[in-house]
Amino acid sequence: MFLGMGLAILLDQKLVRGESIFRNIFFFPMALSFVVTGVVWQWILNPSTGINLFLKNFGIEPKWYTDTNILAGFGWGKIEFGLPVAIIAVVIAAVWQMTGFALAMYLAGLRGIPDDIREAARMDGCTEFQLYRKIIIPLLKPITVSVIIMMAHISLKIFDLIYAMTGPGANFVTDVPGVNMFETTFRGNYYANGAAIAIIMLLSVAIFIVPYLWSNRKGES
Repeated sequence: MFLGMGLAILLDQKLVRGESIFRNIFFFPMALSFVVTGVVWQWILNPSTGINLFLKNFGIEPKWYTDTNILAGFGWGKIEFGLPVAIIAVVIAAVWQMTGFALAMYLAGLRGIPDDIREAARMDGCTEFQLYRKIIIPLLKPITVSVIIMMAHISLKIFDLIYAMTGPGANFVTDVPGVNMFETTFRGNYYANGAAIAIIMLLSVAIFIVPYLWSNRKGES
């Protein structure tokens, strides 16, 4: 989300030449399915080919899909949280796919803000940083909420990207709810357990979607 917002601000400020080319580069992944994205990034991050051949020149040999070590984590009592190295590959692919969506949303919002507001703020002595921090970004709050809702529900129910890239992963480090539901139901033949997982996923998505739809309905009435 923040990457998309930053890129949109750069385009809005005319700081990037060849805006149409730059915009198409980031919009293109949106036209691909998550399965295609997963297969492409599986090739790129393959331990024996792709980007690893370049990294080996610097003595770096990341094991994208098999390294279960915790890259960053923290603990509280007996509860520990962490981000396994193996999930980084999925995060990279997901960011590549979804940054264009956030960029499109924020760029449309920025271009919809009247120039009169910007000029009035500049005449009052606002710097460009103050203009964006105190005026423009607050005006983009509805878009920010929409992007957060969309990103959150896609993250909660994502299946095809991860299954195409890693499946459950080594030691199940990429076994997200969608993959877990599929493996439990159709590979393990535990249909009742799979149905329970699916219901929990539905409720998790509803926590984000229902309040958003309710607020939109109240705003229209």
